[in-house]
Amino acid sequence: MSQTLSISTLLAVPMAPLVGFVLAGVLGTKFGGNWIGRRMSHSITILGVLVSFILSAMTLQSVVLDGARFNETLYTWMVVGGLKMEIGFLVDGLTAMMMCVVTFVSLMVHLYTVGYMEEDEGYNRFFAYISLFTFSMLMLVMSNNMLQLFFGWEAVGLVSYLLIGFWFNKPSAIFANMKAFLVNRVGDFGFILGIGLIAAFAGTLNYTEAFSKAAELGKLSFPGTDWMLVTVICICLFIGAMGKSAQFPLHVWLPDSMEGPTPISALIHAATMVTAGIFMVARMSPLFELSETALNFVMTIGAITALFMGFLGIIQNDIKRIVAYSTLSQLGYMTVALGASAYSVAVFHLMTHAFFKALLFLAAGSVIMGVHHNQDIRWMGGLRKYMPITWITSLLGSLALIGTPLFSGFYSKDSIIEAVHESHLPAAGFASFAVLAGVFITAFYSFRLYFLVFHGKERFDQNPDAHHHGDHHGHHESHAPHESPWVVTVPLILLAIPSVVIGFMTIGPMLFGEFFKGAIFINAEKHAALEEMAKAFHGPVQMALHSLYTAPFWLALAGVATSYYMYMINPAVPTAIKKTFMPIFTLLENKYYLDWFNENVLARGARALGTGLWKGGDEYVIDGTLVNGSWKVVGWVSGLVRRAQTGYLYHYAFMMILGVFVLMTYFVWLK
Repeated sequence: MSQTLSISTLLAVPMAPLVGFVLAGVLGTKFGGNWIGRRMSHSITILGVLVSFILSAMTLQSVVLDGARFNETLYTWMVVGGLKMEIGFLVDGLTAMMMCVVTFVSLMVHLYTVGYMEEDEGYNRFFAYISLFTFSMLMLVMSNNMLQLFFGWEAVGLVSYLLIGFWFNKPSAIFANMKAFLVNRVGDFGFILGIGLIAAFAGTLNYTEAFSKAAELGKLSFPGTDWMLVTVICICLFIGAMGKSAQFPLHVWLPDSMEGPTPISALIHAATMVTAGIFMVARMSPLFELSETALNFVMTIGAITALFMGFLGIIQNDIKRIVAYSTLSQLGYMTVALGASAYSVAVFHLMTHAFFKALLFLAAGSVIMGVHHNQDIRWMGGLRKYMPITWITSLLGSLALIGTPLFSGFYSKDSIIEAVHESHLPAAGFASFAVLAGVFITAFYSFRLYFLVFHGKERFDQNPDAHHHGDHHGHHESHAPHESPWVVTVPLILLAIPSVVIGFMTIGPMLFGEFFKGAIFINAEKHAALEEMAKAFHGPVQMALHSLYTAPFWLALAGVATSYYMYMINPAVPTAIKKTFMPIFTLLENKYYLDWFNENVLARGARALGTGLWKGGDEYVIDGTLVNGSWKVVGWVSGLVRRAQTGYLYHYAFMMILGVFVLMTYFVWLK
């Protein structure tokens, strides 16, 4: 491949999943008459994503080896004044890496779904949705302008709505997808305001053109205030990221979205959709670098999310929800890195996290299948001998998540802790505490999950709810758990490999090399965190050895040891702690009462406001005064005028004489 990438190859990357979506979604569903069966549907969609992945890998190779770049407009949709609305691609290190992560995880999820959704009626519809999701996400990461970014942003939001509410006969699923949609609207409102401000003041939606005017934007203040315009733009954009990437207080949708089937949890909540916000902030780094206020805001929100969402993971009993809260916490870590101006570290963690979190979700799904669709970890235990592949891959995923030296999560997580430590922003103190405390908490709940599911005594025959669920697999006689079929275990193995090695292989070039050159911009004079880290970096092996003397390693070890003691050796301890700290437990159980606040204060307040506007504004002012009032006035005037129109000749003669008399006196009086 030459220095430039070919347009047709790049176009094929998002188009292949789109074609799969159209064929499976139209011809494979009732909508198009069920022309193609299940086998054909999954073959077409898997092929589409496979093509996409291979082309993405080739693109990444030419970007890394040949330094190839691409930034062109493919199609101009319309021009309004001087503002061009275009579709175009920008491919550099950041985009190429995201393309590979999105397509690889999506491919694994497609394969896994063949086994997981085997008996579901909506099989073809599900494959159509996940292909459409892959297309939307690729359009988002490949865009070279904010219009297309916004298109991809809204499209992943729409598809996540369809996927979370996939089982639309379940009331809880419908509630969850509505919640996800509404919370994302709040973030998207901020996002579109940010884009609108860039369009208004920079006069362009194209990244390159907008960033070239960044310095000018940095000198302007927001009209009518003494705020910096760039600060307002960045905070608006980041509010969009708070919705998509589930940052406090807009995180409430993500745990509930576990109502969708497990493959989606892996796709949306591990690798792709929730990382869109992180990707977007990294892409907008030239603007964020101009505003310390925005960076402090980003760091604070990230730190709150990283710490407080971790606490919630500790008390959950649903296997998927624990993994969901760990996603929230890890997204908080990425956001903290963005706030420390270590954009490449945030994106590096995004990549390593994508693999091990997708692995943990899919392993959770495999466990759910093995124990006949039970999700409560209190009724599992001792699954190690029944499900060896799921056990080993889960262990590797958990070790990566807690940042065990040499595993991929270690390199990215330790780099984040280091970056915050080197950052000199006012918010760095709290953030530093949050990310360190988070290490212990993460290790504790990850291994609580691991020990309760795979070790200890077998409890799956004591589940009080077991008989309600019924056995979806049709083997009623044997209730022993069983290893999942190969279409489920192969993706687990393929995801476990990068979860272990990818951090070791890529930390050098991604953080301290030229990988993100031209894609991420850092003002090194003001924000020297990465430069400081580069001086201390002597290769991945040295970093792993050095970590044995640092706090994060011992905190993680302490977390694992504590959970082992509490759940394997002395199970009475958690019960005693729960009794002692009941108020705190209740607070966590109710997720800090944020859902209650949203439903009772915000939703009811909005409803009361709406009712007030309707009764007072619409019925009283508009209908009562303006509409009804105007016809009453007209009626009254016409009633008066009508009295003068009697139809008698002598009345009219009298009026004419009177008129002549008035005119004469008027003219005489004028003289």
